[in-house]
Amino acid sequence: MKKLLSGNEALALGAYHAGVRVATAYPGTPSTEILESISQFKDIYTEWSTNEKVAMEVALGSSYAGARTMVSLKQVGLNVAADPFLAAATTGVKGGLVVINADDPGIHSSQGEQDNRRYAELAKIPILEPTDSQSAYDLMQVAFDISEQFDTPVMLRTTTRISHSKSVVDITGQRQLREQKMEFPRQMQKYVMLPVNARVRHPLMEERLVKLAAFGDTFAFNQLEKGEKKLGIITSGIAYQYAKNVFPNATILKLCLTYPLPPELLKKFAAMVDKILVVEELDPFLEDHIKAMGINVIGKEFLPRLGELNNDVVTGAAVKADLLPASQPLEKISIPAKLPMRPPLLCPGCPHSGAFYVLSSLAQRLKLPGSKQTDKTSTLVITGDIGCYTLGAYPPLNAMDTTACMGASIGQAIGMEKAGISNKVVAVIGDSTFLHSGITPLIDAVYNQSKITVMILDNSTTAMTGHQEHPGTGFTIQGDPAGKVNIENIVKGLGIADVKTVNAFNLKEVRAALKDSLERDELSVVIVRGNCAVKVPKKVNPRAVDKELCNQCGICLLIGCPAIQTEGPQPVIDGTMCMGDACTICEQICPRKAIKPASPVKVGVNK
Repeated sequence: MKKLLSGNEALALGAYHAGVRVATAYPGTPSTEILESISQFKDIYTEWSTNEKVAMEVALGSSYAGARTMVSLKQVGLNVAADPFLAAATTGVKGGLVVINADDPGIHSSQGEQDNRRYAELAKIPILEPTDSQSAYDLMQVAFDISEQFDTPVMLRTTTRISHSKSVVDITGQRQLREQKMEFPRQMQKYVMLPVNARVRHPLMEERLVKLAAFGDTFAFNQLEKGEKKLGIITSGIAYQYAKNVFPNATILKLCLTYPLPPELLKKFAAMVDKILVVEELDPFLEDHIKAMGINVIGKEFLPRLGELNNDVVTGAAVKADLLPASQPLEKISIPAKLPMRPPLLCPGCPHSGAFYVLSSLAQRLKLPGSKQTDKTSTLVITGDIGCYTLGAYPPLNAMDTTACMGASIGQAIGMEKAGISNKVVAVIGDSTFLHSGITPLIDAVYNQSKITVMILDNSTTAMTGHQEHPGTGFTIQGDPAGKVNIENIVKGLGIADVKTVNAFNLKEVRAALKDSLERDELSVVIVRGNCAVKVPKKVNPRAVDKELCNQCGICLLIGCPAIQTEGPQPVIDGTMCMGDACTICEQICPRKAIKPASPVKVGVNK
């Protein structure tokens, strides 16, 4: 049977057919759809974990009990999960444990670009890299087998193009569950990493790498494609597709087990060709290890270390390296002469818009359209976090000064205050991010008597990655009722006295709460609660601008709502985009009361 599947869908189906029993994750592009796809199979336990560290720990416990287990995360998610990830590499496994790591070359949806093959090298565990959806499906079964054969977690590394591109997959298998009782065999020397036990495990990890390297010499998915002798290409992952397109006549060694590398296979390949080019994205990971074997190759002196490869980039590198003639035609992509600009903005009716408008006005950052006002030292410093609300950093709101990683806003605010900054500091964090990694820095703020203000933007979903459930929504990934964590109870339970909850769409409430907290000489938390616009079922009474009352002051444009546009100097509201009664922020800030309901009728359904 053949199916058209994305790489993420193929990974999920492959894991299902391989007999996975437990799958955990925290949503993060480009890995999110893996767990969403596998959650459709009701005979697998799936969970959106609180964060990636918890996902890895739950997966490790499941593996210790004998279940085949999968954890999926994006590249920066592995930063969060690094501690248990490295511990798993030391203890080994019982049931197969596969860690799907989705790197994001080109930084499509991340705060940084990193090559997580280095993590597997640090952990001394094998890496498998699919080159398309078919190999993503096939390698899942292999990954679990390798994990159990060599007593190791296995990293299955994808990238954005593999994760999201679709290709035809020949579905050859069906679900295979091993008949075994789930139980934990007590083995203190293997699972309890006291120093005395860890010292014994480390040599076993080194021996494991030697055995895996020998295994790679005959690994069926490391494939040699014979061509002309004058040029050999060593490649892996999505880079294989570009190398195949640009060098159709070359001899190609496609590696799917990319760490540890197969020494004998590489030496035999080197003897077959006159020159070797290593084609890989990001770091010279393959190149460095191949050179360490004494094999002469070229690569990153011609290919970029940053961003994604494509046919055009690889062709240009080949011309620079004199591997192709300068007249070689480059990949041509037809692009219209003028594409409409799509600035990054919060959605119409976003509950965060009002909070950021208030923050920006308190920080004296709002600039009227056409104003020549210059930037000046702000009365507020606003430390930000990871989420769709990070878009509040852009004009016209200009309401964020820092963004580093999940949960960092609160810790950074504490650090600024303790360093003696003269400004008031507000930390902004979303509900999912707060539950992910904002609780521990808030505990730190309590313990160290910090006097910052923390603003939790609660829209009751993980909006950034596509509206996944989290511990505060009351539902599981499969839509079943779940325990619901109350953010107010958490905050008050930490011993914080000044805790306020306000309606995100009532600007007077938001402003009064923030001003009061900023004037206090104590730690304050303001929870700004309002449903994500995508979760609002119906748009009722869209707003319109009364041109008779409007003096074109431009204040309504300062919330950055995409539904508010201009026709010359005149602001107008697109009724098909406006969320109407569910929002009304523009109506609240208009000084001339020129924004009113256009009509009392329902104008559409927001799906």
